Amino acid sequence: MVRQPRREFFSAPLHGHTTTTTTTTTTSTSTSTSNENNMDLAWPFGKLEGLDRDDIREAAYEIFFTACRSSPGFGGRNAVMFYSSHDHHGNGDGGNGSGSHGPGSPSGRVNGVVMTPTSRVKRALGLKMLKRSPSRRMSMSSVGFKSGGSGGGSTPSSPVSHGHGGSASGSSPKTGMGVSTLTASRPRRPLTSAEIMRQQMRVTEQSDNRLRKTLMRTLVGQMGRRSETIILPLELLRHLKPSEFNDSHEYHLWQKRQLKILEAGLLLHPSIPLDKSNSFLMRLREIIRATDSKPIDTGKNSDTMRTLCNSVVSLSWRSTNGTPTDVCHWADGFPLNIHIYTSLLQAIFDIRDETLVLDEVDELLELMKKTWSTLGINRPIHNACFTWALFQQYVATNQMEPDLLSASYTMLTEVANDARKPDREATYVKLLSSMLVSIQNWAEKRLLHYHEYFNRGTIGGIENLLPLALSSTKILGEDVTIMDGEGSKKGDTVLVDSTSDRVDHYIRSSVKNAFAKIIENENVNHATTEEREELSVALLQLAKETEDLAARERELFSPILKKWHPIAAGVAAVTLHQCYGAVLKQYLSGTSMLNSEIVGVLQRAAKLEKVLVQMVVEDSEECEDGGKGIVREMTPYEVDSIILRLLRQWIDERLKKGKELLCRAKETETWNPKSKSEPYAQSAEELMRSAKEMVNDFFEIPIGITDDLILDLAEGLEQLFQKYTAFVASCGSKQSYLPTLPPLTRCNRDSKFFKLWRKASPCSVGVEEMHQIMTTEGHHPRPSTSRGTQRIYIRLNTLHYLISHLHSLDKTLTLSPRVSRRNRVSSSHRHHGASSSYFEHANGAILSACDHVSEVAAYRLIFLDSNSVFYESLYVGDVANARIRPAIRILKQNLALLTAILTDRVQALAMKEVMKASLDAFLMVLLAGGSSRIFHRSDHEMIEEDFDSLKRVFCTCGEGLISEDVVQREAETVEGVITLMAQCSEQLMEDFSIVTSETSGIGVIGTGQNLPMPPTTGRWNRADPNTILRVLCHRNDRAANEFLKKSFQLAKRK
Repeated sequence: MVRQPRREFFSAPLHGHTTTTTTTTTTSTSTSTSNENNMDLAWPFGKLEGLDRDDIREAAYEIFFTACRSSPGFGGRNAVMFYSSHDHHGNGDGGNGSGSHGPGSPSGRVNGVVMTPTSRVKRALGLKMLKRSPSRRMSMSSVGFKSGGSGGGSTPSSPVSHGHGGSASGSSPKTGMGVSTLTASRPRRPLTSAEIMRQQMRVTEQSDNRLRKTLMRTLVGQMGRRSETIILPLELLRHLKPSEFNDSHEYHLWQKRQLKILEAGLLLHPSIPLDKSNSFLMRLREIIRATDSKPIDTGKNSDTMRTLCNSVVSLSWRSTNGTPTDVCHWADGFPLNIHIYTSLLQAIFDIRDETLVLDEVDELLELMKKTWSTLGINRPIHNACFTWALFQQYVATNQMEPDLLSASYTMLTEVANDARKPDREATYVKLLSSMLVSIQNWAEKRLLHYHEYFNRGTIGGIENLLPLALSSTKILGEDVTIMDGEGSKKGDTVLVDSTSDRVDHYIRSSVKNAFAKIIENENVNHATTEEREELSVALLQLAKETEDLAARERELFSPILKKWHPIAAGVAAVTLHQCYGAVLKQYLSGTSMLNSEIVGVLQRAAKLEKVLVQMVVEDSEECEDGGKGIVREMTPYEVDSIILRLLRQWIDERLKKGKELLCRAKETETWNPKSKSEPYAQSAEELMRSAKEMVNDFFEIPIGITDDLILDLAEGLEQLFQKYTAFVASCGSKQSYLPTLPPLTRCNRDSKFFKLWRKASPCSVGVEEMHQIMTTEGHHPRPSTSRGTQRIYIRLNTLHYLISHLHSLDKTLTLSPRVSRRNRVSSSHRHHGASSSYFEHANGAILSACDHVSEVAAYRLIFLDSNSVFYESLYVGDVANARIRPAIRILKQNLALLTAILTDRVQALAMKEVMKASLDAFLMVLLAGGSSRIFHRSDHEMIEEDFDSLKRVFCTCGEGLISEDVVQREAETVEGVITLMAQCSEQLMEDFSIVTSETSGIGVIGTGQNLPMPPTTGRWNRADPNTILRVLCHRNDRAANEFLKKSFQLAKRK
């Protein structure tokens, strides 16, 4: 696209809402068709509630006419010079220059009429002149707008008459209401700029006359008043009465429109922020709401009108700091000003043929510039709006006129210059960003699908549209995103991709979308197993059409795209190669065995690959790297390796079914065995059966099995077994069953607890479990193993089931005759190493899980199920009346149930963990029994006797499940504590002092120096100071009591 020289006059878009709308035309192109093509171009400048398109258009004309009232055709006497001082100075926003060579030079004007129009704007933008001289717009007195309509009654071939409506003298409000009958001898004359604007904006003669009358009344005695100081809606409300309208309903609608404009400019979108508690705001809002039901009284003596005037004037003449100002703000707030201005700028497009820009555009734009002070428009905003107007009109006219698109791009270069300026206002940045995003989205939608939107006849559209999209992206990325202020201080910079990267993205996306369209037409996806043969035929056809698509891309699109991307055809070929490869992979994913159809598809795929590779090579000959970079993106189809990929796909699919089985087990497993002969979870049996079937089916595939495939299968199965093992082992931890350690206190033989205890049971202590045992003499006591603990036993059986069957599965993989000797040796060397199993990690995980589950089951059995007869009852009150016999009887029954449920291989492990839990519970009774337990030195003999009974349980239970050596080794800690309990208090205190001094590192304790409190580590033994301290805390004598009180100020027991 050729860049045009710098311009001086620019224009803007239509006002609208969520989507851009088209101007009503009388051309052969229907409005509905235009709307359909324009639906996806979003209106970027926000919404205005309560104001429709016609309301904005009429308000725009009123502001325009007021601003231009002193110009010829608007009531003024002096001709305006229709060329800009920017042609000579290029820096200001206002002022009329002088000279004889500017666009629209007055040498071609007579009384405001352009006799031989020439347009510097159109010339700069590359737009063709209409070439109708002396002027294509002629006034005919026999045609006019209807008074209440939009001007849609005029025909394309008959220019609308504005001869009388354009005079300064005005006419009756009732004139111009249809077709007037005048004499045929009335001469035709060219239209003035005022008449052109009225015709372009579809303003009725009656509305125009009312506007002129209002201005005459308003400016009586103050003709020099600036237009931006006139609050036009207020003046119209003051000076126009209901009698000047056709009926009261028309007047009511007109009044509501004027008030809605005031509401939008002063209340909803003010240029200066407004406090919601402002009294004028609330009064004006009340008046506007009252207008909804009936017109307000606008007479001179009306209180409502006086309130309205005061409120509007006060709100309009506000300043940011409260000081007096000479600037009136009633229509310069965003987005109201943009809506009005874009509606005004829409008049530059010929209503007879909306693809054309009027030859008088220079004069019209110069006149529109007079509204800038009222609307708060400046040159950058104007440039942005003009860019939008050209682009929107291109879209609205079904993209029939490429010159409009070229002009949009030319204008975009001016916008880019404005965007780089450092003094941009926040409103401008917001406006520009929204506009560019809308343009970019519309353009990229087509560029990302250019195979769908362009064909051989319209291929040139890409050459115009692509630069526009790239420029929009560049401005958004570099000029709008890189802003002065907080963002730049933080380095918050976002840069767009390079041009070739964006074009690369367009090529890839469009080719992918075109390929997807072929797939949709061929119905390649979603084929069932019964349709495999038809699917193979479809894939052969897809390869042919893919080859045709590549040829079409190389012939039509690549020559154009190569201007921005050096290897456009190569990128398209690579993308097609990837697309077809993905479909081929999907096709093969549903295949478990090779057949003739698959072979045919693979051969056709190889042929297509050869064509695409050749296309890449030819297109990248001139690249610096010779095309190596782009070729690397082409993952070869490698037909020879398809068999291996098929097998790996088959493995993945079968493993996926195993994972689904695992997920189902997690949701449904209840840990109830099927029968006594199968004391394990049913999910484990299903999982193992599935694994064995998978291995057997794997070796049934009629292809040479390689060691890599065996490793893939074995690794997948191992991961599955490890996940299932983790699921089986997820039964909690032993810590959740251990009781909380009670606080340390010193014994007090006179405590209230023991007084009550002796009073209630002077001879014996009867716990609930003891009572139960004594009342069931001659019967075996019932085991206390809960259902939850029994389910944990089933988990333990399940783990043993897994590890036993893994061995046979591993043997099958290792010794299968389907694996050649060479492969077997290679597999053994690569995988086994120091191990002889494919499932080494799974075996290790199962053994670790067995330890964990056994431990949890044991601590649950002792500290939860047997808690009432063990930790809660043993030695409570005194030792003699709360011996261990009841707990041992229950324990024996629990162990008998344990051996009945668990399989032989795991009984020893489970029994050992129960022993550890029992010893821990016995140790906690002695050292952390709480305030309910006291011990005398003489009690140690009974405690030692009870502990020997407890050890005998584990030595004699089962057929040598636990050896005496193991029991004795585990019992050493408890026996050491019992030994401490046999020592006198003085010896304990001396030992405690020595051990505490040694472990704390303070050496010899001096006179008056207190011993430090030893920490509770939980690793109790006879040499641990905390253990000795706990023995003293449970010793019921005066020496221990005084020592604890003096050394640690421990509290008495209650």
